[in-house]
Amino acid sequence: MKHLNKNIKQTQKIAGEIAKKLKGGEVIALSGELGAGKTVFVKSLAKSLGVKKNVNSPTFVLMKIYQTKNPKSNIKRLCHIDAYRIENFQDLLNIGVLEFLGQKNTTCAIEWAEKIKKILPKNRIEINLKTGKKENRRDVFINFLK
Repeated sequence: MKHLNKNIKQTQKIAGEIAKKLKGGEVIALSGELGAGKTVFVKSLAKSLGVKKNVNSPTFVLMKIYQTKNPKSNIKRLCHIDAYRIENFQDLLNIGVLEFLGQKNTTCAIEWAEKIKKILPKNRIEINLKTGKKENRRDVFINFLK
């Protein structure tokens, strides 16, 4: 599924649409160059899931866990992972990432997921954000893998 995305509001809308479909246990693997909108996507996803805290990229701490506050959802936590700075997937294993991947009450959103494909579940949502050749254009490719 491809979405043409011209601004932040459209990225937020796409993330909101994805959030409505989540039931818990999903892994969202985000990829794209610097500035493509991965963190904007996760912030919007978090807001749609009812996260009240300010969400920012966990670049230096690698992983942040947010409590969700949506009583209509089974999702109680959003696990936000940023693999940009890791040397290998063992760095994430050392901080306990496997405790959150696939948990029924947790959704995981992973920026720079292509760096840790070896530990990602086969059943995941892949979102690739690409900057277009035209100014302010982003293409969002969404692939539901089973």
